[in-house]
Amino acid sequence: MDIGVYRPGELSAADRAAWTSLQSKAHLQGSPELANPFLSPEFALAVGRCRRGVRIAVVREDGEPAAFFPFQRSATGVGRAVGLGVSDAQGLVHRPGFDWDAQDLLRACGLAVWEFDHLVQGQEPFAAGARAGFPSPVMDVDQGYAVYLRHLRSQAPKFTRTTLAKERRLGRDAGEVRYVHDERDPAMLRTLMGWKSAQYRRTGRSDRFAHDWISQLVQQLFHTRSEPFAGILSVLYAGEQPIAAHFGLRTERILACWFPAYDPEYAKYSPGLVLHLRMAEAAAADGIAYLDLGRGQKEYKDSLKTREITVSEGWVTRRHPVAIGHRARRAPVRALRNTVQSRPELFAPADRMLKKMGRLRSYNQ
Repeated sequence: MDIGVYRPGELSAADRAAWTSLQSKAHLQGSPELANPFLSPEFALAVGRCRRGVRIAVVREDGEPAAFFPFQRSATGVGRAVGLGVSDAQGLVHRPGFDWDAQDLLRACGLAVWEFDHLVQGQEPFAAGARAGFPSPVMDVDQGYAVYLRHLRSQAPKFTRTTLAKERRLGRDAGEVRYVHDERDPAMLRTLMGWKSAQYRRTGRSDRFAHDWISQLVQQLFHTRSEPFAGILSVLYAGEQPIAAHFGLRTERILACWFPAYDPEYAKYSPGLVLHLRMAEAAAADGIAYLDLGRGQKEYKDSLKTREITVSEGWVTRRHPVAIGHRARRAPVRALRNTVQSRPELFAPADRMLKKMGRLRSYNQ
């Protein structure tokens, strides 16, 4: 086994093709989580154009690529998953049956520690360092939209009936409801980002689009299109007025949901839910197997999901002073956050306080 580490621009076209091929075969070979768009070469290369320290380890056996491991590295040897904080799937993309030693891989990459927060399933050498696992809801549409909708009617009949009724009412009140699955107008992307920023501020959350690198990353991925990968902007219109939108990433079989938002003036129609149902219908027609709604407790995800997959957070370390110091700093913060999010009696008041702070901030502005 030979491990080479490359800057994003140094990765050959042949290696990129081999990486994509491993992902394309993942569903057939029983590892669908490896086909997630966040594990694609396009995502790693895009992050590399926006952030320093992005590297890609290529593991070869008998001269042929067997695995690809994208990561970010600091000067002190602290490693993080590529796009940590906005990436919803992390790990090593590999051929079936491939086995690796996490310590050897970190050593070859010059890492004292590698931190992750969305490690996909089937990564046993890394999973030993996981500190907690979290559900990531998905919407299965591989049997077609009609089958999904029947499941939804059975699982959440009131939710389904109410959402479809709101869509009809929206059409009567605001004009014909129209859905565009792959909107190519950059102005609509800017509209979505503005809605999302306002939502972050309104709910007291940190505005991700206030970080230049995240805005640049999303805009780059919007313009990234190939047969196996694309950034997809989906928009719901009432008449000629956009009222809800979503930007996500897709591979051949998975649509990763990423940034949904809507115009608050139309909130009574639940346009975000209507949008997700339209996305599911279009994705099924495109041959997508499932929509990954991403880790996080949200009522709408519980209503739309057909099942859950699990992602993990934690870190893999070598015996190194840098690793010890990194864990000492990060462990208490992660433990506190996870405790609050997992306990309703703590999460509810914390959420109310954040929203109150968001309203005060908006008032003062």
